[in-house]
This record gives sequence, structure tokens and C-alpha cells, in this order.
Amino acid sequence: MILGDVCTRSCGFCAVKTGRPTELDLDEPRRTALAVKELGLRHAVITSVNRDELEDGGAAIFAETIRQIRAMSPGTRVEVLTPDFLGKREALETVWAARPDVHAHNIECVPRLQRQVRSAANYDRSRSVLEETRKQGILSKTGIQVGHGETWEELIGVLDDLGRIRLDVLTIGQYLQPTRGHLPVRRFYTPEEFGRLGEEARARGIRFVHSGPLVRSSYRAEEPFETAGFGGSPS
Repeated sequence: MILGDVCTRSCGFCAVKTGRPTELDLDEPRRTALAVKELGLRHAVITSVNRDELEDGGAAIFAETIRQIRAMSPGTRVEVLTPDFLGKREALETVWAARPDVHAHNIECVPRLQRQVRSAANYDRSRSVLEETRKQGILSKTGIQVGHGETWEELIGVLDDLGRIRLDVLTIGQYLQPTRGHLPVRRFYTPEEFGRLGEEARARGIRFVHSGPLVRSSYRAEEPFETAGFGGSPS
């Protein structure tokens, strides 16, 4: 996780501390790339807190991190899991220009529950980030948490949306309450239900799906490449 450990948003599901960050570490991309090299990673996932106080939301740091990893570990695939950058096109283009292998951005939940689950986020904005990413010839990925009180029909509606934009990779996992101060779990889904959601997603043309109780955004992130024959760009 880059861009510090203080998030400018306060999402109901997330245990990352919130506030107003005071620093921006311009050497972080180099040190992150060095860590990737020393660990010998084949597939690195880079994510961050939200930095809405920055004009570009931290996009330049993401882009430089990608470039530094490419320079130090040319054989490593780079996946970025970014904020929505408040929908700023220039910020998104900064990340796209660095050409990550995967650009992920999580929609987290169904449209009706966005306001209570995701602070300052917007379903249509997030869907647009994914759609525009795919238009750049970069693999697009998103994640959904279930258990916030959504209906089955609402989940199918989200899968319909993701199928229409020809999303490449989807993760579906069970929401677990990190502390008593966070949103309660409204429902636990069964493994069979996760299996059905996975089948519904694949039926809508989503190329690779991980769906299960303990699945998270970066769960087995390398598998689309190592078991499903993904290249570096959409078909």
C-alpha cells in the first residue's frame, strides 16, 4: 500500500485510519520497486489509501511506482488497485500512460448501498473508471463485497453492468466486520451461493472470476495469467 496510511475517506467497511495526511513521500516509488525486486515477485499488486487532498489523488505516485518496478524488475507483472481519483480524467490518464498490466478499481457494493458503504464514492463513477480503463487496452478488474444487505436481484444487476462493459476480472467475497464500530454483517452467504454468483458472472462474459467467502481484491491475483492464459491486454 502506497501513499501513506491515512485515508481522506471514511468508508463503513474499512479499518484504515482516516484523517488529513500531512506528507507525500516522493521516494516511495523507488523503495516500493526495490522491495518488489528483493522479494522476487512475479506479480505485484500496488494499492493505496485515498488522497483526495492532492490535485491528482496520488496518480503520479502510482505511475512512477509502475515505472520503477518495470525498470528494476522487468519480468514482474504490475497490477494497480486505485481509488477513483474523484473521476478526474487527467489523473486516470496518468496511471494508464504507465501501462500497468491490470488496473483494478473496486465498486464494492450495489448502487443502493453505495452511500453508506463507500464514503465519497459513486457507483456510476466507478463503473466509468472500469469501462474507460478497458478502452485503453488495459485489463480491467473490480471487486464486490456481499453481506451488506443487498438483494440477489441487485447483485445480478451489477453483474449485468459489468458484463456490458466487458470486464476482465471480478472478485466476489464475504464482507466481514473489522471492528464493532464498522458496518455490521447483514447476511452470510453460503459457498453454494458464491458458486452461483460466479456462474452468473461468467455467463455475462466476464473472463475470470474468483467467488468465495474468503476471496478478497488481490486473492490469487496472478491466476488469470498463470492458469487462464491472460496476456497483457484484453482480447
